[in-house]
Amino acid sequence: MQSLVGVREVMEARGRQVIRDHMPDQHRDFFAALPFIVIGALDAKGHPWATVMAGPPGFMDSPDPQVLRLNAGLLTDDPLAPSWHAGAPLGLLGIQPHTRRRNRMNGVLTEVGEAGALVAVRQSFGNCPKYIQPRQAVWMGGGGLPKEAPQVRAEGPDLSPQAMAIIQKADTFFIASASLHSGDGDMASSEGVDVSHRGGSPGFVKVREEADGTCLTVPDYTGNFMFNTLGNIVSNPKVGLLFIDFASGALLWLQGWAHVDHDSPEQAEHEGALRLLRIRITQGRLHEKGWPLAWSEG
Repeated sequence: MQSLVGVREVMEARGRQVIRDHMPDQHRDFFAALPFIVIGALDAKGHPWATVMAGPPGFMDSPDPQVLRLNAGLLTDDPLAPSWHAGAPLGLLGIQPHTRRRNRMNGVLTEVGEAGALVAVRQSFGNCPKYIQPRQAVWMGGGGLPKEAPQVRAEGPDLSPQAMAIIQKADTFFIASASLHSGDGDMASSEGVDVSHRGGSPGFVKVREEADGTCLTVPDYTGNFMFNTLGNIVSNPKVGLLFIDFASGALLWLQGWAHVDHDSPEQAEHEGALRLLRIRITQGRLHEKGWPLAWSEG
């Protein structure tokens, strides 16, 4: 992707400067102040999912620059729950929408227990504030998650009207992707996992029902030219998506196959788009409750 747009040499030098094998103190303090973290990881078939973990500010801490501790677990119905084990590669995104700050950390789960998990840092780097819609997340958990049983429904490839409505009004979603070392894309051949933010005006994700299921079209705007997500997709089209209904708290997890469309007439319908990302949905889950977070407009 970098070679295609003529920035490969520049980004090689820049990457060596800004991507670290440890978390600077500023990032360590930042993660510790957040009430949620966005996670990308692989299921048993090597397909990424994007998800979220939450808790009161301080539920994450960094005992040293090469470790992040998560003092919480995933929701019971989270699609990544069966794959949450030591040795799993992770992509983590810390984001504070109301200040439009975000920092990334990619690493490996080294310990998982009842009290939480430890993540060993492999890559740590910051991101610019572009396209982040300002809203504040406040932990409302009190004594913990609601006791009533959550309503979780299977989705895809033909999405339900409720899932379609969440996507059509969204101004934000998160996408997980995985790089490939070699092979056919199974978990053993994955070199690492990344999770990224995508934002735009409400409705920037276009939904189209086709004969073989639901297809999403996402405009790709100018960014930092790292191409963490699109670069992965070029060699490994498997992706996981997370949409959050900020009004109800519902979580929509989706999996699909993606490709980058560099020259489509439809691109003109998305002002400022440099290319389009097409995602064909294969399956998903809709969790009507999600985490006890309240979201206020910034």
